[in-house]
Amino acid sequence: MKLEPVRTSITVVESLAAEAPAAVSVINRQQMALTPGVNLDDRLRSVPGFSLFRRSSSVVAHPTTQGVSLRGIGSSGASRSLVLWDGIPVNDAFGGWVYWTRLSPDELERVEISRGASTSIFGDRAMGGAIALFSREPTRRHLFGRYEGGGRNTHDLAAGFSNLWAARWAASVEGRAYSTDGYFIVPADRRGAVDTLAGVRFVTAGARADYLGGAHRFFLKSDILVEDRKNGTGLQNNSTGLGTVAARYFGERGRQTWSVLGFHSREEFHSSFSAIAANRNTESLTFRQTVPAESVGAAGLWSAGHSHWNLLAGGDVFRVEGYSTDSLVPTGKRVGGGTQLQRGVFAQSDFTAGAARFFLGAREHLTGQPGRDSSFFSPSAGAVVGRGRLRARGSVYRSFRAPTLNELYREFRAGNATTQANPDLRQETLFGSEAGLDFVGETARARLTFFRNDLKDLITNVTLRSTPQAIVRQRQNAASALSRGAELDTAARRGPWRGELSYLFVDSRFSTRERVPQIARHQGSALVGFDRGATLVTLGLRSYAAQFEDERNQFLLPGYASLQLVARRRLSARVSAVAAFENLLNREYLTGFSPTPAIGPPRLWRVGVRWEGKL
Repeated sequence: MKLEPVRTSITVVESLAAEAPAAVSVINRQQMALTPGVNLDDRLRSVPGFSLFRRSSSVVAHPTTQGVSLRGIGSSGASRSLVLWDGIPVNDAFGGWVYWTRLSPDELERVEISRGASTSIFGDRAMGGAIALFSREPTRRHLFGRYEGGGRNTHDLAAGFSNLWAARWAASVEGRAYSTDGYFIVPADRRGAVDTLAGVRFVTAGARADYLGGAHRFFLKSDILVEDRKNGTGLQNNSTGLGTVAARYFGERGRQTWSVLGFHSREEFHSSFSAIAANRNTESLTFRQTVPAESVGAAGLWSAGHSHWNLLAGGDVFRVEGYSTDSLVPTGKRVGGGTQLQRGVFAQSDFTAGAARFFLGAREHLTGQPGRDSSFFSPSAGAVVGRGRLRARGSVYRSFRAPTLNELYREFRAGNATTQANPDLRQETLFGSEAGLDFVGETARARLTFFRNDLKDLITNVTLRSTPQAIVRQRQNAASALSRGAELDTAARRGPWRGELSYLFVDSRFSTRERVPQIARHQGSALVGFDRGATLVTLGLRSYAAQFEDERNQFLLPGYASLQLVARRRLSARVSAVAAFENLLNREYLTGFSPTPAIGPPRLWRVGVRWEGKL
C-alpha cells in the first residue's frame, strides 16, 4: 500500500490554502482512529514537537494548562500555536489555552499541522505554528454511535447523524458525553487526607447546516461544551460552560476564490483554590474564581492563481472582553480584566521558476487594550527546490504574540504555588529560520528539519519566593531566549505493516543559560501498525527526556517513556469493536511540582463498540 501524499500547504478554509516552505503533517481519520488517546491532544503527541504546557493529559489537567506548544516554543499555559476548527479559532479568547474536550476525534476528517511561522496569514496566536482541524463531510442518511467503557469507572458515549437533501443542502448533529473517576495525581508516599481522585465529566454537542453549491458554499454551525473537573483535593475543582456560533461563506470564479467568516463565543469559567498543609492532611479554601468572557471575530480572504504564481490576501479582526472576579476567604474581592482588540491585514504569495518555488509574505497587526496600543510587522520569505523524490526547503520569518487577558489580569494557584498576574506585560517577539530536506517515495518518506528561533520578552512564570511549603511566582517578560534544534519525521509501509518514527531535539535556553521550563531537549515517538482485512492493531511508544518545572531550574522532571496499544476488529459491515491501553507498562512519571510532586496517569484501559452506516 502507498503512503498518503505529502502536503506542502496548510488549508485555511475550504479550498483556500497557503503554500508553505515547511513540513506540514497531515493526520487523517483512519490514523486518528488507530492512535491511542481519549481526547485529541493525546492523539497528536506522536507529532514531533507537539506538547501541552505540562505533561498531563487533558483528561485531568486544569484547563488553564492546556495551551499547545510546537517545537518547544512556550513555557506557560497560553498557546503559542493557533488551533482552527473549520477555519474558526478555538483557542480560548481570555487565556489562549484549548479546551481539548470540546473537539471530538470521531467527527474530524483530518488534522493539518504546520510547525513554525513560515506563512504570514495567521496572526499573533500562531507564533509557533498552526493546527487546522476539519470536520467530516456530511453524507446521505449517515448515522454512527459509539460506547467505550474502561477502568476507573470510565464511560464514553458518542453519536452523530448527517443527511443531504437535493444534493446541495446538508445538516449534521453530533454529541459526546464522557466521565471518569480519574486517578490520584500525587505519589502514594506523599498523599494525605486531602488528596482525592482527579477526574472529569463533560458533555459536548454541535450542529451544522451547509449549502453545498457548485461555485458558492455556506455553513452555519454551533457547538457547546459543559465540563466539571475535580483537581485532586476535596476543595479544588473547576467547571466551564461555553458556546460558539460561527458562519462562513465561500465562493469561487475561474481562478479566484474568496471567503468571509464570522464567529461569536461566550464562556464562563469557575475555579476554587486552597492552601494545603505540609502533611497534606488539612486544607483551607483561599478563594473562589469566576471568569465570564465573550469574543467576536471576523475575517475575509481572497486568492488568485495562475500556472506559475498564487496570491492569498485578506484581513481579520478579533475582540475579547473578560473579567476575573476572586471571592477571597474569609472576606474580600479581587477583580481584574478588560477588553482587547486585535486586527490585521496580510498577503502571502508564491511563484515558480523552473524547479524552484519562492515564497513571500507580510502581515501588519495591531493590538489594542485600554491605555496601550501596539503594532507589529511580520514578514516571511522562503524557497523550495524539488527534483525527483527530493525536496529542499528553507524559510525565515518574524512573528509575535500579545499577552492574553489571563496573563495580564488573572491570578491562580496550583497546589501551594501561587502565580500572580502582571498588567505591564509586553508582547513576545520571535525571529525564526529553518531549513529542511524531504525524501518522498510511494512506500517510504523522511523529512529532516533544522530550526533556530530567537525569542525576545518571552512571557514566563518567574519565581519570586520559594520555600518547601509555598512558591510565589509572577508572569514576567523574561530575558531573551534562544531555541535551536532539529526534527525528524519518517514513515514506511510494506504490505499490511506500517511504521512511523519521529524525533525532536530542541535546546531552549534563556540568555542567562538556564533552560526554558517545561521543554524537554529530546522527544520521540514510534508506532508499528498492522492493517489486514477486518483487523487493525497499533503499538505506540512516546518518550520524553528530562525537563524543568521552573525558570530557575530547581525542580527537575525526569524523563520517561510510555507504551500504548490499540486494537480494532470489524465484526460486520456496520459494527466494529475496539480495545485500547495507555501507559501499558504502568510507569509512574512526574508532571510538575507545586511544590509537592504531581504524577501522570497510571495504566488506563477501555473497550467498546461502534456502529456506523446508513439509515
